[in-house]
Amino acid sequence: MIRKAATVSEYLSALTPEERADIQKVRSVIRKNLPKGYTENVQWGMICYSVPLSRYSDTYNKQALCYAGLAAQKNYHTLYLVSVYSTEAEARRFKQAYKATGKKLDMGRSCIRFKSADDLPLPLIGKTIAETTVDDFISCYEKIRAKTKAPKKTKAPKRKAAKNR
Repeated sequence: MIRKAATVSEYLSALTPEERADIQKVRSVIRKNLPKGYTENVQWGMICYSVPLSRYSDTYNKQALCYAGLAAQKNYHTLYLVSVYSTEAEARRFKQAYKATGKKLDMGRSCIRFKSADDLPLPLIGKTIAETTVDDFISCYEKIRAKTKAPKKTKAPKRKAAKNR
């Protein structure tokens, strides 16, 4: 559910009391563990924790790099942890740690869907948020971006054999 809020306060005030309680609980964990340099704002219809454009502006879409996001959807809430899918090893590590908590993981590439904040292993979420500095996140982004910017190798066209006349 895309919300039209321009600020985090507006976003939160548009939520029902139940939604607000869950989002605030997760938001508190994120803010407590967020490394210095990231900013909290509303981007893409959700609360977003980003690398400000003043710090890094060379993004593919000219938007601030989103490190994490938090959204109240119509039937569930979503926590986006972009660093978790930065490498296959990181994704595996996170999924194993999540499973070890005994909580059920409902996850897309970087989005974790949950009905209540109590469905999340909040200590693991906090640890995951705390692990990636702004510099490390930018470095990871640049490595991934370099792969997508690289020219694709194409085969040289085959030459037709000249017919002997």
